[in-house]
Amino acid sequence: MRRRRECIKCGRRFTTFEQIEEMRMMVVKRDQRREPFDGNKVLKGIIVACEKRPVGMDTMQEIADDIERAVYENGSGEILTDEVGEMVCEALRKVDPVAYVRFASVYRQFEDVGQFKDIVDVLDGRRKRSAKSSS
Repeated sequence: MRRRRECIKCGRRFTTFEQIEEMRMMVVKRDQRREPFDGNKVLKGIIVACEKRPVGMDTMQEIADDIERAVYENGSGEILTDEVGEMVCEALRKVDPVAYVRFASVYRQFEDVGQFKDIVDVLDGRRKRSAKSSS
């Protein structure tokens, strides 16, 4: 916000700028370290997951903005990394299943092919159920 004022004594005009004081949101990492929330990290993770996929930058930015908004609306001042990761997974699952699997494999730290198969089976099961219900 910009304010223009005039000094009553000397008659000189001056301008002040005001901005909202942001609440500092902290992310609690898996090893219990805390660091400030960074929406750009969320966006970077989404971009990597969506690389060479038909997902536009506007969509990726919208997902990141929605997640950042949800994090700040949490209101507690802290959020677990796992909660943020699950929000990203849920959003990517709705947009692009391949991007979802990519992100989930890193975020959930897949260690073998079986974990990939399990997540693909879940996606495939949902796809089959939605195909049956639309028939």
